[in-house]
Amino acid sequence: MAEAAVETPTPAKESFAALLEESLGTIPSLEGTVLKGTIVSMDSDSVMVDVGLKSEGRVALKEFSEAGKVPELKVGDDVEVYLERMENKFGEAMISREKAKREEAWTQLEKAFNDNERVNGVIFGRVKGGFTVDLSGAVAFLPGSQVDIRPVRDVSPLMGTPQPFQILKMDRARGNIVVSRRAVLEETRAEQRSELVANLKEGQVLQGVVKNITDYGAFVDLGGVDGLLHVTDISWKRINHPTEALAIGQQVDVQVIRFNAETQRISLGMKQLEADPWEGVSAKYPMGAKFVGRVTNITDYGAFVELEPGIEGLVHVSEMSWTKKNIHPGKIVSTSQEVEVMVLDVDEQKRRISLGLKQCGSNPWDAFVDNYPTGSEIEGEIKNITEFGLFVGLPGEIDGMVHLSDLDWNLSGEEAVKSYEKGAMVKVKVLDVDVDKERISLGIKQLGDDPFAGSTQNIKKGDVVTVTVHQITDGGIEVQLADGALGFIRKAELSRDRSEQRPDRFAVGEKVDAKITTIDSKTRKISLSIKQREAEEEKQAMADYGSTESGASLGDILGAALSKAAEGRDTEEPKPAKKAAAKSEAAEAEAEEAPSEEAVAEDAAADTGEATEGSEKA
Repeated sequence: MAEAAVETPTPAKESFAALLEESLGTIPSLEGTVLKGTIVSMDSDSVMVDVGLKSEGRVALKEFSEAGKVPELKVGDDVEVYLERMENKFGEAMISREKAKREEAWTQLEKAFNDNERVNGVIFGRVKGGFTVDLSGAVAFLPGSQVDIRPVRDVSPLMGTPQPFQILKMDRARGNIVVSRRAVLEETRAEQRSELVANLKEGQVLQGVVKNITDYGAFVDLGGVDGLLHVTDISWKRINHPTEALAIGQQVDVQVIRFNAETQRISLGMKQLEADPWEGVSAKYPMGAKFVGRVTNITDYGAFVELEPGIEGLVHVSEMSWTKKNIHPGKIVSTSQEVEVMVLDVDEQKRRISLGLKQCGSNPWDAFVDNYPTGSEIEGEIKNITEFGLFVGLPGEIDGMVHLSDLDWNLSGEEAVKSYEKGAMVKVKVLDVDVDKERISLGIKQLGDDPFAGSTQNIKKGDVVTVTVHQITDGGIEVQLADGALGFIRKAELSRDRSEQRPDRFAVGEKVDAKITTIDSKTRKISLSIKQREAEEEKQAMADYGSTESGASLGDILGAALSKAAEGRDTEEPKPAKKAAAKSEAAEAEAEEAPSEEAVAEDAAADTGEATEGSEKA
């Protein structure tokens, strides 16, 4: 039997790519790692480094140099480089010293980040939103808000100076590192603050640096904690703004004025380290003395005058000018102007000095009194018209006032003032001058005689005069005397009979006889009464011709009086005014005892009735 054929299996065909991948996969890749190499040659700008590969690599000489230093290298030195690629188009290995340093720095930075440690770096550039920081070869980003505890306007002093930083965030894959200088400062500040606050006492003198300046003062860094130096505590003299005496970064000696341990607020002072100029100020500036000072500030109520550095006094607006009233002080003096002032009052405890500017000049009120005593007549311009009078300009730039009651003798003030206009010239009479109150009273009606005094010169209370009805009112009638004076008869004084006490029964122009009851020179009023005149005549008639008690009727008495009066008019001359006045006074005195008109009439009626009854009986 034939021997059977034996088939041997053929090996499967493997792809070359798979074999290559399997071969290379067993060899670790060197690209992207840091290798140690040896310098084999050098030229002017580069060095050749052998890293154990089939070809050397070239590295720029500047990558070995540090900032501002010349690299010290020689052939045979061992260096660490970063392998980027096995070879480039020239067949050389692509290596880098800078990337090697960066990788080394990243390793150290990652360790510091994990251990929460600080790292040193240098701010070397400005980018959008912040700055770039060199961390021993690794470039980090410093946000603008993380530069300092407070905003910093100028970062130039910080650039190029090694400083500690705190790593906030890092991503090695993306090559991002974010650092903060503020976190380091806050931590350091907290430590220094705790130590400083523990030993801080009021009255303690410290040295600090002006950190920030505001309108109300300056913040001073005392070494970990800030204190406020208020503008009023910078100097004894007036300072309008802290920049006049301080600058940012300036070192100053300050004293702790107040310290609150709970809020950790510190109030500082600089002027407290100097002598107080207010000590003994009363002796230095006695009342009544005159000094020359400089205007430092002007307000609505006056001006502050500096007598010496740290000593200021107030010139109130009322003490600036003798004549200029209700005017802003800025229209009298100006800032930095030198003026002569008089010391009016000194309060050393309240640190106040009252000064006067007008007292250094002549008082126009005294000059006016000397030139125009009371009773003088002068002409001036009407400066203003108010509800209570006229203000008239007088020599010496002063004003006097004519009250409404001094405008006219007869017219009321409201009516008289209507005839005057502002700016018109008017002649006035000086009535009174009060130098202390700076008031001058003037009068216009006093330029002429008082017509009321002239019209009442020949009459007196109790006289019976004939008057003419001038005006009729509801309350009575206004009458005019023979000499032109006006009087008034009240409604109740028009007649003894109530039914006749009616003003409407009189007519304007009618003449009546009335008795003068009062003459008031102050109110310029004359009061008259017809009622009292009638009562006086009745009394006089009863006194002369009998009384009702004697049995005579009122008709008999009046008839006899009328007959006798008629005979007297035919045979006798009129009695003098004085004699009639005396008779009137006597009759008025008897009027109180005589019965009233109604009683007389009743008695007369009774007599008439009795007579009638008697005749009927007869």
